[in-house]
Amino acid sequence: MSDALSEAKGFVKSVRVFLAVSGAIALIAGLILLIWPGKSAVIVTAIIAAYLIIAGLVYIALGIFSKEKGGWARVGHIVLGLIYIVAGVIAFTNLAAAAATLAFVVAILIGVSWIIDGIVSLSLLGKAASKTWTVIYSILSIVAGVVVLFSPLYAAVVLWWILGIALVVLGIVQIVRAITLGKDAKEIEDTLKTEV
Repeated sequence: MSDALSEAKGFVKSVRVFLAVSGAIALIAGLILLIWPGKSAVIVTAIIAAYLIIAGLVYIALGIFSKEKGGWARVGHIVLGLIYIVAGVIAFTNLAAAAATLAFVVAILIGVSWIIDGIVSLSLLGKAASKTWTVIYSILSIVAGVVVLFSPLYAAVVLWWILGIALVVLGIVQIVRAITLGKDAKEIEDTLKTEV
């Protein structure tokens, strides 16, 4: 019984540490997004630019060293790698402009996807279990998509703020879960000891 109890304690402790650490990371990330939205957007852009350069090098290496692929596949990998590297270098030359452009493009993609989602939902109206909710969802999705398309930078800022707020709230909830899990584990341990 003591082996099972010690294993359970170890598991609960691991889960608590995971919850506390992930909660702290989410909380810190959310606060950074809310306190320094411009700087954090530039940092995210720099990470994406670095990824592009690394991915470009990997694609070039695949094109050069892959003996199994045909000639066109190898050339395609090399060309794609060069495009990635050029995009990463251009992003690094002016990270602020690249961050604004990235926000603009992401907002437009979100707007278009909401419009398409609304249209697809309407096209499936005949098969929907709840036609009223499907129509409401479709209209809201299309309207939200159109609003985003008419003001993509404003929408990007709002989405950035929502992301920051969500991370702060989720971080706090994770930390509270880690603390309460410890209390719950103590109650379970006390119950197990009294039953033995």
